[in-house]
Amino acid sequence: MTSEELLIIDPLDLQFPFELKKSISSSFELINKTDNHVAFKVKTTNPRKYTVRPNSGIVLPRSRSNVTVTMQPQTELPPDMQCKDKFLVQSVITNPGSTPKDINPDMFNKSGGNHVEECKLKVVYVSPPRKPSPVPEDSEEGTSPGASETARELILRLMQERDSIIQQNSKLNRELELLRHGRQEHRTGVPLSYILVVGLLGILLGYIVRNF
Repeated sequence: MTSEELLIIDPLDLQFPFELKKSISSSFELINKTDNHVAFKVKTTNPRKYTVRPNSGIVLPRSRSNVTVTMQPQTELPPDMQCKDKFLVQSVITNPGSTPKDINPDMFNKSGGNHVEECKLKVVYVSPPRKPSPVPEDSEEGTSPGASETARELILRLMQERDSIIQQNSKLNRELELLRHGRQEHRTGVPLSYILVVGLLGILLGYIVRNF
């Protein structure tokens, strides 16, 4: 780049992350490092495919302007992801105090003796960024679906065992109560050791139930 350039254009490649059926935008900057007011106009070889905002304007001295190019949604993949479309940026010195409304095609006509600078930009298609893989909603981080299923089965089995122990404990308590009443009414010789064993079993089973 030389100091004679009216406008510095950055970048010189318009990169579009190509996706089917989506509008895609790319932008570039016009940098005026001179002390002149510079008018510009943007042209393309495929005007039906792109919209340019703004497609013309004035860059003030020692300032810059941004231009956005939007590609219309495409329905087919380009061969080998290559694009032959081109853009042309024309620039010319204009009078101080000029506005975008003062820009006309004759300003960029070289045959009229105007000093018109031109810069070509090419279009480059790039692959779109990859989207992160979705995480299954019913599986927590660090836990596989198989592990969750095994845990549910274990909990269900423990609940069934708990219910069984509660039923056995209730049955033993009823039998112990019947034994006590029978001893008081009939004064029969029920072995004391049997009564003690039954009582200890009831206490042990009660402890197990409380800890589930």
